[in-house]
Amino acid sequence: MPTGHVFIATSLDGFIARTDGSLDWLIRPEHEGEDHGYDAFMSDIDAIVMGRGTYQAVLGFDAWPYDKPVLVLSRSLAATPVPDALRGKVTFADLTPQAAMDHLGAQGAARVYVDGGQIVQAFLREGLVHDLILSRIPVLLGTGRSLFGALDGDLELTHQATTAFLSGLVQSRYLVRP
Repeated sequence: MPTGHVFIATSLDGFIARTDGSLDWLIRPEHEGEDHGYDAFMSDIDAIVMGRGTYQAVLGFDAWPYDKPVLVLSRSLAATPVPDALRGKVTFADLTPQAAMDHLGAQGAARVYVDGGQIVQAFLREGLVHDLILSRIPVLLGTGRSLFGALDGDLELTHQATTAFLSGLVQSRYLVRP
């Protein structure tokens, strides 16, 4: 079975997007030219799983940013066709996190990038996340979409490393304890 890996940015107060889903606060001139490890992370990923909200946010980018297969988990999109420009790159499905990992594993994926707030929360609740790389952006939003939600109990993490960048971004890597 594949392992799930999270690489995500939050505001200092723990939000991954504004209440309306906007990510405008992530694009900061002081981050240009700094390598925050995303390319190295993606080079070791076989597939990506995300929710509808993240998918729709990514559609707003100038170009489709992924060269890996993307599985979008969404009840509403599952019954719709994938846009022509994304055929062969994106699949829509109404699957549980476990079924999604089984599906991706059957396609040969060993390492899966788990992206999007609700998807990350669901995969954490089901024990399908191996590690998290959290980048904290030095901005307070005050309100927005939280990265973490309710859990059935404590989720123990083991800190692996923290790096501070000149731009003020602070990135930490945690292993999820079984």
